[in-house]
Amino acid sequence: MTDFASAQDLLAGGVRDHAFPAASIEVGQADGVVWRKALGALTYDADAQPAQESTIFDLASLTKVLATTTLTMNALELERLDLDEPISRRLNDWRGADRESVTVRDLLAHCSGLTAYLPFFRDYRGRVEFERAISELPLEYAPRTQSIYSDLGFMLLGFILEDIARKPLAEQFEKVAACVGPEPLAFRPPSSWRPRTAPTETDPWRGRLLVGEVQDENAWALGGAAGHAGLFGTAAAVGSFARLVLASLRHDTALGRRDTWQLFTRRRDGVPGSSRALGWDTMLPTSSCGTMLSPSAIGHTGFTGTSLWIDPDRDLYMVLLTNRVHPTRDNDKLKVLRPQIHDAVVRALTG
Repeated sequence: MTDFASAQDLLAGGVRDHAFPAASIEVGQADGVVWRKALGALTYDADAQPAQESTIFDLASLTKVLATTTLTMNALELERLDLDEPISRRLNDWRGADRESVTVRDLLAHCSGLTAYLPFFRDYRGRVEFERAISELPLEYAPRTQSIYSDLGFMLLGFILEDIARKPLAEQFEKVAACVGPEPLAFRPPSSWRPRTAPTETDPWRGRLLVGEVQDENAWALGGAAGHAGLFGTAAAVGSFARLVLASLRHDTALGRRDTWQLFTRRRDGVPGSSRALGWDTMLPTSSCGTMLSPSAIGHTGFTGTSLWIDPDRDLYMVLLTNRVHPTRDNDKLKVLRPQIHDAVVRALTG
């Protein structure tokens, strides 16, 4: 039996060092779970409920790959979308010579020219206002000359997907969640999930501790379900998704066709200095994945302290969910710890 004591010690140290109050990790392969563990408590209060394997976390930007990227793949397979079609065909406010060449593929690869983030929630509410504000925003750089990770591009992808399917994003995702299985995984979680949901931060804008309510303010201003954030779920749910990804990279599954998955997980060519595939990030030894994954590895992180890395060459996935933003986002201790945990897991598996 594999000994994950080193990885567990790192996680326990993270709890003691207040890198996060709660953590849930799952490690597995295509055919099942190898290790699953929960540590810490939901808050730093003395009487806080201990973290459980069933604890639900705000997945933050894991939404980009679990929901938005997967739904984009589905639209492509149904021939409702072309990766190389200009955004201006889909969004009426997307106009101007600086952006006329920007495509769906560019949004997915974070090379559209859009800036990383702006606090639109301070001035806007709902899709109409957000779409206009993003579409009229001057581009930060010429498209495809570099890659800047952008929430804004994935907000637009969410809007495009809603137009294509004529359904809200949250409703579309229900089909994906059904493929994943019975573990909790959804936008706008029901109140019944709240007792086992890890709180995120005490938000000065909303004036309350956020529990079961999306931490990202822009996603909140878009109704709690957006292309860049809004999903909640357990480590087991994300692990089930990861196993489906490993399977889909080998053969067609309910999650998508093998050739589509191989296309989306291949690093985008022609963008200087970029590690981005379509939706997914790829392995760099300086990234959150650590130093030991294969060049084929793909992954993503979330602002609240979540991550998912999948290595098809090693037949391996690692899910790490924390609420490192509790009680405040001004805490970056996980940034150093996370790659160490991933390396410890790989060492345990490889001896």
